[in-house]
Amino acid sequence: MSSTIRVETDLRGVATLRLERPDKHNAMSERMIDELAEAARRLGRDPAVRVVVLTGAGRSFCAGGDLGWMREQMAANAAARAAGATRLAMMLKALNEMPKPLIGRLQGNAFGGGVGLACVCDVALAADTARFGLTETRLGLIPATIGPYVLARLGEAMARRVFMSARVFDAAEAERLGLIARAVPAEELDAAVEAEVAPYLNCAPGAVAEAKALARRLGPRIDEAVIAETIEALVRRWESPEAAEGIAAFFDRRAPSWAEKRNG
Repeated sequence: MSSTIRVETDLRGVATLRLERPDKHNAMSERMIDELAEAARRLGRDPAVRVVVLTGAGRSFCAGGDLGWMREQMAANAAARAAGATRLAMMLKALNEMPKPLIGRLQGNAFGGGVGLACVCDVALAADTARFGLTETRLGLIPATIGPYVLARLGEAMARRVFMSARVFDAAEAERLGLIARAVPAEELDAAVEAEVAPYLNCAPGAVAEAKALARRLGPRIDEAVIAETIEALVRRWESPEAAEGIAAFFDRRAPSWAEKRNG
């Protein structure tokens, strides 16, 4: 089975971690979640790696969690559901705590878990044509395991503007919310990413790693208790009638029962 990600490291020690499911808009399957977690651990341990750039292949950065995988979790037994939610949470934790600078290169849309991936980056840059949305509630789900990272990036006041409404917003608004550092024309994205990468190549790697760890300790608390709470919240939602209805409606290509009915 082919890998769902690709990792390439240049001679400077800049590693590109690319999501490689372009036909699925880089939606995160169980395999991708596992491969991302392992890549984060491997890159974090590699002394030759100075900086990691997270990006996606194709038109989208990441469409969130693969709905087929989510439907499997909902149909599984309690232990399997808990394991699936834990796997997702631990992948986000591994990327967030990776002792290397993580630069997000968002070449396209980021929805649901894709927003979470942007928020575990130390800085995220996006093409100005990209769109964003925490779209979970439209499906009867909630942004649970990504929640701590979204709140840490945006702050509660900004997060509450988009956290519950499933509203899709553009890159300019993502920049105002603090989700991304800058929105730039697509043809300027690589240069903008390089401008973020270059300073780290003149910094002591150990000092960078310790500074990042200190920033996390001084920032909002995302410890084992918080992560466990998000896992439990996701499992509860997977078990809810609303989630069953929302996911079924998606696959049936119909509106769920709670959606506004429009005439005509």
